[in-house]
Parts: sequence; C-alpha cells; structure tokens
Amino acid sequence: MSSSKHSKELRRLALSVLQPGFVGTEAPEWVLRAIADGLSSVVLFSRNIASPEQVARLAAQLRAENPSLIIAIDEEAGDVTRIESATGSTRPGNFALGAVDDTELTESVARDLGRQLHATGVSLDYAPSADVNSNPDNPVIGVRSFGVDPAVVSRHVGAWITGLQSAGVAACAKHFPGHGDVAVDSHHGLPSYDASLAEIEAQALPPFRAALEAGVRVVMTGHLLVPAYDQDVPATLSRRILEDLLRKELGFDGVIVTDAIEMGAVTDRYGIDGATVRALAAGADAVCVGGEHADEGTAYLLARALERAVTDGELSENRLVEASERVTALADWSSRIGRAVPVNPISGDIGYVAARRAIRLSGSAQDVLPLTAAPHVVELVPTTNLAIAKETPWGVAVPLRERLPGTTFVRVHHEDLAERPEVLREFALAPAAGRPMVVVVRDAARNKWMGAALADLAAARPDAIVVEMGIPGPNAPGAVQIFTHGATAASGVAAAEVLVGAR
Repeated sequence: MSSSKHSKELRRLALSVLQPGFVGTEAPEWVLRAIADGLSSVVLFSRNIASPEQVARLAAQLRAENPSLIIAIDEEAGDVTRIESATGSTRPGNFALGAVDDTELTESVARDLGRQLHATGVSLDYAPSADVNSNPDNPVIGVRSFGVDPAVVSRHVGAWITGLQSAGVAACAKHFPGHGDVAVDSHHGLPSYDASLAEIEAQALPPFRAALEAGVRVVMTGHLLVPAYDQDVPATLSRRILEDLLRKELGFDGVIVTDAIEMGAVTDRYGIDGATVRALAAGADAVCVGGEHADEGTAYLLARALERAVTDGELSENRLVEASERVTALADWSSRIGRAVPVNPISGDIGYVAARRAIRLSGSAQDVLPLTAAPHVVELVPTTNLAIAKETPWGVAVPLRERLPGTTFVRVHHEDLAERPEVLREFALAPAAGRPMVVVVRDAARNKWMGAALADLAAARPDAIVVEMGIPGPNAPGAVQIFTHGATAASGVAAAEVLVGAR
C-alpha cells in the first residue's frame, strides 16, 4: 500500500473509533465531512434536541452520509435525560423501578423509551447504569442506580436491556466495573473503589454478568481506580480490567466504549489525547467525546493522536483495526435490530404508572392528606452532577399548583442560605403561616446543608409534609414523608397526586 493510501486508511480507522458530540440541531459541515472520511458514530446531547421530529430529521441528515451510522444518546429516562431535558422525564428513573421491583414494569418502561428513541433515529443508548449504589455518599450515581442490592440491580439491568433492545435500540451497560461505591464525582476527580477482589465479585460484577446474559453488545467503562485489579490507572485505561476481567473472565466480545474521555478523572493526568490513546491500547474500542468538548478541533486532535500513536509504535495498528471492526459489527447489528422493528412514535403512559407505583409514604398520612387548602411549597435545591442537565426541571410545586390553585412556592439554594440565613424565615416559614407547608428535598441525607435546613423547617413546623426526591435517608423529619425515589417530571406528578388525593 502506498504511503498516501496507508495514511488515508489510518485516518479512516482513527475516525471510526471516535463517538463525538457536536453543537446544534442540524449536522455541522465538519461532522458530515468526518462521516465521509470514516467517522462511524456520533452522540447526541440535550443541546442537539428541540423536538422528536427535529431529531428524526437530524438523524436522516447524518445517515445520508452513512446509512449504518451509529447515533448514540445518553438517555437514562430518569434524572439523566436528554430527549426530555427541557421538560423533565415522563418516566421514573432506575431507583424508582428498583423500589417497585417488578421486572415486567421495568421492561415495559425501557421498551416505551426505546420506541421513542427508535422513532427519532437513535440506534444506541448509553444506558442502563449497572452500578450498585452501595455508598450513600455517592455524588454521581445515586438514583441512577436500580438500588443497593446486587440481586435487585442485576434483574432490573437485564429487564431494562431486554425492553430497550426489543424496541430496536442497542443498550449499553455502564460504568464498568461498577461506579456505585465511590464518594468522588469522576467528572472532576479520580474516584477510588477500594474493595477486595471477592467484594467486587459479589457486589459490583453481578449486574454486568446479567447485562451480558441479556444480550448487551456495548459496555461503557468507568473512570475510577480499582486497586484490587490495577493500582496505577483508572479502569478506562487498564488492560487488566478491560482485557483480563471484562473480555477474558466475563467473556464479553462486544464494543467497549469509554465514558466521556474529557472527564477530569482521566484528562487531569494524561490530557484528552493521551487518555484516548491509552484507552484504545488498553482494549477500549470506541471513545466517547463531546459532552464538554463538542467541536471539530477536538475530534481531529484525537484522530491525529491515534494516527501518531500507531506511527510511533505506542498503539499497534492491529489493535486499532480490531477496535474499528468491532464498532462496524455493532453498527451493522444495531441497524438490523432497528430495521426489524416498525417505527412507532406513540408513547404510552407507562412512565406515569411506574412513577405512581414507586411512591412510598411514612408518618400519619391519614391525618394530613389529602391537602384541603393550598400549601406553600419550599424546594431545597442541590447542586447536581454534570450528568444531569442544568435546564432539566424537577420538583413538586409546579404540578401541585396545576392541581391545587393558590399553591405558592419558593426555591432555596445553598448559596441563598449561606449569604442570608434569614431566607428560611422570610421566604419559607412566613408565607406558610396558617396554611399547609410542603418541603421538597433531593438527597437531604447526603447534602449536609439541606439536611440542616430541613431540620430547622420541621422544628418550626412539625406538621410539615416532606417530599424526598432522592435517596431516602435514615430519619426524615416532618409529619408525613413522601418518597418518590427520583426527581423526574413523572415522579413530581405522582407526588402531587398523592398530596391532593388524586390516586
């Protein structure tokens, strides 16, 4: 092969293993050019989504260059939603489904999501989270997990994958080998999962084994250090974890895709280009990039880094060819399952059914509910991790006001309280005088300031109704507690219905 031909082929191979994001609701010229040059996947985020019809047009525009192009999305159908980021998800997330613990319901919710994604042209969903949320202080997984019990998580991971793939969309189990037992957000730093081999086998791996049994063809790596397997590098860059554990021990032969390669856990140490080369060398087949760096410069920087690594002998060409072939096989397979299912954009109300079933109550509900007068709602707002889009609405006040006119509400952030401690007295307690008060929290047990504010409010108003939309803590104050097990729009509606006695 002539050097120019070889160089063109190397460029094609390098582009084929990237899964970049981009900005805009139409395909930029550089993305269409890159697809023509060999790019075989793109990933969509909320910035690419205006409506289902627009996404379908975008998918058609992209596939005009390559009919089997993988169009991926990071859509967990819970607190992490892209397709409904502007309105909040009409389906509950994994933690709520695990709380109900009905695998048929989980499969139905995932099939309903798959039908919606399939109608828009999406062929790969970076979901479900197969992480077991065994650390209550986990800042990045939490309600994205099906629960704290590996057996519960395993059966729902299997059901979710079956449901999604039956609707014509490929699933992806994440974040291998398990991101549930950490207390650091990998968007910003490097978490460490310090369990023994036996603990990892019992706690973290069962859901991934269940995912493989359910026919998952894609596994996403976690950017976390797992010293029991590798003391030096994060899982995404570890041959011991990707090759020895996932490939050989678990027997996975599908596509290994990295979590977003620009995350601090890997780039702080190796740079975005160094992390990309190391991930491929360790056994990853595809590199997700573009949650934060969604531009032509980054995509071609990474392609050039892979080409240079092959030329310099840092990455074998055979490894790059193998990765590219796996991605191509996934593209062909996902195209086939997509064609086998008719396009059906009609979504059912299964998400609301599931959200209602996930509600749990404690306290003297019969003395307080349903509300007979319009309440004042106080929503204590946490800082969410980067996986959750900033614009995604959540809470109970808005759906409650629709059902009970006269409802008023205030949203209080940590900064508000830090600057003016009297905020709670002025804007929470005073407007609630002589009427019911509802306090809405999200992971109050993990957010110390929120737990303290909640305790203060409940001390002043022992008759307060508390709605916890995150992970339930051990002792929630208030006369009545409503646990939604997630903060999706569907969960907010379900809580509002309980408050007004509509169910």
